[in-house]
Amino acid sequence: MQLTLLKAKLHRVRVTAVELDYEGSCAIDENLLTQAGILPFEQIHIYDVHNGERFTTYAIAAASGSGIVSVNGAAARRVSVGDLLIVAAYALVPASVADNFEPRVVYVDGDNRPRERHTPA
Repeated sequence: MQLTLLKAKLHRVRVTAVELDYEGSCAIDENLLTQAGILPFEQIHIYDVHNGERFTTYAIAAASGSGIVSVNGAAARRVSVGDLLIVAAYALVPASVADNFEPRVVYVDGDNRPRERHTPA
């Protein structure tokens, strides 16, 4: 059996831009993606802390160190600049290793700079 577990989380990143006239996706500072272990084009779930919106899209890399979190395309209508988001990625994990599985969690400051990271041992 395989279980769907949280693989990675960016906790309370701030939306820096919304781009309606864009193909879609969410552009995230490449450094944050790397810290969390989220790959470009990987499916992500976005939870807006301010308005309760929840949606699925995919990650693309923004310039490393830029602090950019830009929600693009149709999803841009679901968030506002300044909103706090939780960005989550999930993985299928064999049940035999689920008890020892731990996600990577990245906490950020007000400028979307990593301030703390929890990684599996």
